[in-house]
Amino acid sequence: MAERYDEDPFNFEPEDIPPGTNGEAPPGRQRLGLIPFANIRPGAEPPYLVKGFIPREGLTVVWGEPKSGKSFQSFDLAMAVARGIEYRGRRVQQGPVVYCAAEGATGFRNRVEAYRQHHDIVGELPFYLVPDALDLIADANALVASIRTTLGEAKPLLVVLDTLNRSLAGNENDPGDMAAYIKAADIIREAFGCAVLIVHHCGTEGKRPRGHTSLTGACDAQIAVKRTTDSIITTTVEWMKDGPEGETLYSTLKVMTVGLDSDGEDITSCVVLEAEPAPAAPAASQRKLGKNEQTLFDILADHMPDGLTKHEWNELAREDGIGRNRRADLADCRRRLKHKKLVHEYMDRWFITKI
Repeated sequence: MAERYDEDPFNFEPEDIPPGTNGEAPPGRQRLGLIPFANIRPGAEPPYLVKGFIPREGLTVVWGEPKSGKSFQSFDLAMAVARGIEYRGRRVQQGPVVYCAAEGATGFRNRVEAYRQHHDIVGELPFYLVPDALDLIADANALVASIRTTLGEAKPLLVVLDTLNRSLAGNENDPGDMAAYIKAADIIREAFGCAVLIVHHCGTEGKRPRGHTSLTGACDAQIAVKRTTDSIITTTVEWMKDGPEGETLYSTLKVMTVGLDSDGEDITSCVVLEAEPAPAAPAASQRKLGKNEQTLFDILADHMPDGLTKHEWNELAREDGIGRNRRADLADCRRRLKHKKLVHEYMDRWFITKI
């Protein structure tokens, strides 16, 4: 029988490796240890930072259209971590937060003051703002060094990069630039064993995060922020590698006056408040559907939750006699179902819209 090891062979931290040693471990320590099967056990540390929304460690992308509220929502989540309070009934791990406000420090200071006043916060919190312009690819190691100097022995649990576009000197559509940005974010994650939250814009069609898809492939969770016509902000976990998907928060923004400017005029910002979901659309059974529409809807419903590509959906519909003679019949039916808010497309697949 193979010898049982009682100690984890991964017994050194990356920062223990002296520079200039080509990644070699200190004498007597293994650079790449192997853990025997019998010693592979679940860790006791909770796998979440904000349960159901932000993993304890890894990259999380929060994306949405301009003015959708994605930055306000990200800041609100980050403050729950710094304060160590439950977030909308969800457990939170408490610890230091570093927030890189590359979108503009002036407006962010107003946002912090609005939060402070609304929540009646007095005294210090382990929340740190990086107000300077940032080129993450070039500045990742400098950021790590600055965090270590400021926090000392403490390590941040969350580092926020708001936004990707303002912290990337290259082209977000270029695979090389995006790969370098992801690597830079990983330098921060590996240095502190923390979560890195990247606030990002959406593409022109509003269906996915903007830029090269390598970002989506590298992140551990992806969260979509959308703003409805009645100003309700929905924050939805689209997917998470090691956690549940589909969790949704409903919020609204409250405008607050935080002071007066040099002209004696109000300085305003917003805070995030919990809100009720927008009224649900009528159920499919309450909407009049044509025969072909109903058939097309039923076909898609039978293939949930995985959904169907347009090609798969068309082929199954033709087997049921729809669109054999006129391809436009399928497109028309699909368009009407989408208009009635019964179906939607995401990442080139079609799904039933949840009511």
